[in-house]
Amino acid sequence: MPRVNKGTPSFGRRMGKTVHIRCRRCGRRAYNVAKKRCAACGYGETTQIRHFSWQNKKLTGIRLR
Repeated sequence: MPRVNKGTPSFGRRMGKTVHIRCRRCGRRAYNVAKKRCAACGYGETTQIRHFSWQNKKLTGIRLR
Protein backbone atom coordinates (compact mmCIF):
# COMPACT_ATOMS: atom_id res chain seq x y z
CA MET A 1 0.00 0.00 0.00
CA PRO A 2 1.57 3.34 -1.02
CA ARG A 3 2.01 6.10 1.53
CA VAL A 4 -0.02 9.24 0.98
CA ASN A 5 1.89 12.43 1.75
CA LYS A 6 0.50 15.90 2.26
CA GLY A 7 3.81 17.59 1.54
CA THR A 8 5.88 18.18 -1.58
CA PRO A 9 4.55 15.31 -3.75
CA SER A 10 0.99 16.55 -3.35
CA PHE A 11 1.64 20.13 -4.46
CA GLY A 12 1.61 19.12 -8.12
CA ARG A 13 -2.05 18.21 -7.78
CA ARG A 14 -2.90 21.71 -6.59
CA MET A 15 -2.03 23.30 -9.95
CA GLY A 16 -4.92 24.75 -11.89
CA LYS A 17 -6.68 26.29 -8.90
CA THR A 18 -6.80 30.07 -9.14
CA VAL A 19 -5.90 31.69 -5.83
CA HIS A 20 -4.97 35.26 -6.78
CA ILE A 21 -6.26 37.33 -9.70
CA ARG A 22 -5.41 40.89 -10.74
CA CYS A 23 -6.65 43.52 -8.31
CA ARG A 24 -8.85 46.24 -9.78
CA ARG A 25 -7.46 48.89 -7.44
CA CYS A 26 -3.69 48.34 -7.40
CA GLY A 27 -3.26 46.22 -10.54
CA ARG A 28 -1.13 43.56 -8.85
CA ARG A 29 -1.97 39.87 -9.00
CA ALA A 30 -2.75 39.77 -5.31
CA TYR A 31 -6.58 39.68 -5.08
CA ASN A 32 -7.58 36.48 -3.27
CA VAL A 33 -10.68 34.98 -4.88
CA ALA A 34 -11.74 32.99 -1.82
CA LYS A 35 -11.14 35.72 0.78
CA LYS A 36 -12.30 38.53 -1.56
CA ARG A 37 -9.48 40.86 -0.52
CA CYS A 38 -6.22 42.06 -2.03
CA ALA A 39 -3.07 41.01 -0.22
CA ALA A 40 -1.13 44.01 -1.55
CA CYS A 41 -3.45 47.01 -1.11
CA GLY A 42 -6.25 45.69 1.12
CA TYR A 43 -9.03 46.24 -1.43
CA GLY A 44 -12.24 44.53 -0.36
CA GLU A 45 -11.45 44.91 3.33
CA THR A 46 -10.66 48.59 3.83
CA THR A 47 -11.00 51.87 1.97
CA GLN A 48 -7.46 52.96 2.91
CA ILE A 49 -4.49 51.60 0.97
CA ARG A 50 -2.78 48.89 3.01
CA HIS A 51 0.52 50.40 4.10
CA PHE A 52 3.06 49.88 6.88
CA SER A 53 6.02 52.01 7.93
CA TRP A 54 8.47 49.23 7.11
CA GLN A 55 7.23 48.96 3.52
CA ASN A 56 8.68 50.66 0.47
CA LYS A 57 5.65 50.54 -1.82
CA LYS A 58 5.29 52.64 -4.95
CA LEU A 59 1.71 53.62 -5.68
CA THR A 60 1.72 54.61 -9.32
CA GLY A 61 -2.01 54.30 -9.87
CA ILE A 62 -1.44 52.51 -13.17
CA ARG A 63 -3.66 49.48 -13.64
CA LEU A 64 -3.64 46.89 -16.40
CA ARG A 65 -7.02 45.76 -17.62
